[in-house]
Amino acid sequence: MPEEEYVAALLRDLELALPLIWGRSVHTVFFGGGTPSLLCGESIEQIIRSVRMLLPLAMDAEITLEANPGTVEAARFAAYRGAGVNRLSMGVQSFNDAHLQALGRIHSADEAKRAIEMAQQHFDNVNLDLMYALPNQTLDEALQDMRTALSLSPQHLSCYHLTLEPNTLFYRKPPLVPDDDASSDMQQRIEELVAEHGYQHYETSAFAQPKRRARHNLNYWQFGDYLGIGAGAHSKLSFPDKIIRQARYRQPQAYMRQVAQGAPLQTEHAVSCDELGFEFMMNALRLIEGFDSMLFQERTSLPLIGLRRELERAELRGLLVRDHQRIAPTRLGQRFLNDLLEIFLV
Repeated sequence: MPEEEYVAALLRDLELALPLIWGRSVHTVFFGGGTPSLLCGESIEQIIRSVRMLLPLAMDAEITLEANPGTVEAARFAAYRGAGVNRLSMGVQSFNDAHLQALGRIHSADEAKRAIEMAQQHFDNVNLDLMYALPNQTLDEALQDMRTALSLSPQHLSCYHLTLEPNTLFYRKPPLVPDDDASSDMQQRIEELVAEHGYQHYETSAFAQPKRRARHNLNYWQFGDYLGIGAGAHSKLSFPDKIIRQARYRQPQAYMRQVAQGAPLQTEHAVSCDELGFEFMMNALRLIEGFDSMLFQERTSLPLIGLRRELERAELRGLLVRDHQRIAPTRLGQRFLNDLLEIFLV
């Protein structure tokens, strides 16, 4: 599949979506999913230029590109920066070669370090993605991964618990992973270590230096709107009378065929009123500081009083605190986030 054809499909997809988003300001752009760092700088520049032509892209927009350490080189970083990308997210996952091999990653620990150092020559806003509770991982190994990451002084860190996703090899043949107590210890010690280095823990899995929080991800967590274009992309868009979710065709060739026919959407549905409370909380309660009470009605068009019983139950269980201004998970609620969210699941 030639790169030029896929980029042309992306731009046509954007044009087809314009009636749904006309007049909206764009504050962040995120090149993610798959391996966008396989695209050349000219393609990235063409996409950003088209976004600027078709939509009111903010002058200070955060433009992020995800990069796999095994598919990048110094020249590409310079090209991406020249194209307008101002934030880089590196999918490191681990600095331990045995764990990288177990995860099926194509890069080594040394390659990851070199890629990060090259990226930092061109970007002053870099995120590193790490995982913990990996197969056969010890607490010391998890902490060593984080110490290595901190030694590189990224502006942002994302640290995720390994999940066994359906339709993956790990899901079909589960490896031996740390149990709940061991992974909880890892999480707690990682949070303490990162805090000692001056990072703010502002979302379940996200840590940032002051004023370096991920604006694109904050929009998700605050139940904001977003348009996704490209194979397998998802969108969430609000209108005065409804909120819709869309999914585009996942397989690239099928996606390109559908775009050519003017129909890139595989599914589209309106989120029901019964679902909105849980969907909002599933995002907003990931924020360590919680959310402004007015945000719920602003983003769902529903009164917060409709969740009074659920909020009271969460508060009684010590999973949530609230007043007339703010609702936030407690430390216990952060640790047992799934239990907290289940309260809002209709």
